[in-house]
Amino acid sequence: MKKTPLNGWKSSLAVTRRRALAVGGGLLMLAAAGSARADDGPVKIGIITPKQGPSAAIGLHMARGAELAVALEGGKVLGRPVETVWLDEASPQISQQNMPRMADEYKVAGVVGGNSSAAVLAMMSVAQREKVPLIAAGAAAREITGANCNRYTFRTQAPALVQLKSVFGDLKGKKIYFMTPSYAFGQDVLRSARSLLQEAGATEVGNDEVPVNTADYSSYILKIRQAKPDVVVGALVGLDLSNFMKQWNELGMKGRIPIYEVAVSDTDFWDIGATAATGTHVKPWYYNDPKNSEREKAFTKAYIEKYGQPPSDKAWSGWVAMRALLESIDKAKSTSPQAVVAALETWQAKDGVVPYGFRAFDHQLVRPAVVVRLKDKITDKWDYMDVVRWTSDTADTTEKAFGTKAEIGCTMDPS
Repeated sequence: MKKTPLNGWKSSLAVTRRRALAVGGGLLMLAAAGSARADDGPVKIGIITPKQGPSAAIGLHMARGAELAVALEGGKVLGRPVETVWLDEASPQISQQNMPRMADEYKVAGVVGGNSSAAVLAMMSVAQREKVPLIAAGAAAREITGANCNRYTFRTQAPALVQLKSVFGDLKGKKIYFMTPSYAFGQDVLRSARSLLQEAGATEVGNDEVPVNTADYSSYILKIRQAKPDVVVGALVGLDLSNFMKQWNELGMKGRIPIYEVAVSDTDFWDIGATAATGTHVKPWYYNDPKNSEREKAFTKAYIEKYGQPPSDKAWSGWVAMRALLESIDKAKSTSPQAVVAALETWQAKDGVVPYGFRAFDHQLVRPAVVVRLKDKITDKWDYMDVVRWTSDTADTTEKAFGTKAEIGCTMDPS
C-alpha cells in the first residue's frame, strides 16, 4: 500500500495559504487549491478481506488478485495513479467498523472484498449510508443481492441456491447428510438445499451446523457414519474445511461416502493436501479450465510470474471485482459514487465464452460457475481438480439459473 505524501502536501498548502492571504482572498483560494488537488491526486480504492483467522489464505489471494488488477490496468484510472488501502475482515464487527474508515479516513472511490457473507451483510448498510460502492468478491448468501440488496452493493459470486442447483441433479434419490457452518452463509446453504430435496426425490438423514474454528470433527464424523448417508453436502470454508477433510481421511472415510461442497476455494485444498483432498465441488472459477478466456489466461500468467503459484478462484474474484470497478470509474469519467454505480450496472466482460456482467435490478454478477472434481491421482503441486462442467453454457441459461426479479426479492432503494 502506498502512502500519501502528507509532508509535501502540507508544505504546498502552507505556501498557498501565504500567497492567498497576501492578495486578500485566502479562504477562497485555499478551497480552490484543495479542490484542484483532490481532482489531480491519486484515486484510492479500498480492499477489505481477512488477514487472520480460518479464511486468511482466502483473503490474501483475494487482495493479491485485486492489486494485480490495478497493475494490469497500468496502475491508473482517469489518468491518475491508483492507491490501494487494505484493511482486515477479521469479523463482521471489524468489517463494519472498517467501512466508515474507508469513507471518512481514506476517501476511497470504492471497496473490493468481503469474503464472509456475515461480514458483507454488516458492511452493506455502511456502503449505503456512506455512499461507497462495495463489490463483494466472495460472499454467497442470497440476502446480499436479495432481500437485503442496496444500491451501493454488488456481488461477484453466485448465490448458494444457484450453486446447489448445479449439483442436485447428481443427487436424485440420495440420502443426504448436511454439514454447514453456523452463520449466515451456512444457514442459507441449508435452507436452500432443503428446498431442493423434494424435486430431486432426495431425503435428509441428518445435519450439523458447525461453529467457526472447529478443531475436532471426530464426533461429527461419527454421527455421519451412524446415519449412513449416500452423500455429504457441505459448505465448510477455509481451515474448517481443511480440518474436516484431514480428519475424514484419517478416520478412513475418504472414498466411502462422496462429498459435495459449494463455494470452496483452491486455497482450502492446497492446505488439505493431495492425500486427503476429495469430492465434487462448486466454485466461481478454476485457473486450469480450458474454457478460460484469453484475458483470464493472461491474468493467470501474470499471477504466476508475480507470486510463484497459480491464482485461486478468490484471486480471480478480487481481480474481476477490481477490474469492473476501475473500468466503471473510467466509463463514468468520475469518482462520483452515483456515477460509478450507474456504470457498474452496465459493466460487461465480453472476452469469454459467455459474456457476463452485473444485473441492474439486483447487482448480481451473472456468470457460470464451475463444477470440479478432485483428481483421483494428484501429481501437480497446484492442479488438484478436473472441471466436470460449467453450471450453464449460454447467456440465456445462465440468466435463467440466477432467477427472475420476482424470484430474487430485491427492492432497490434508488437513492
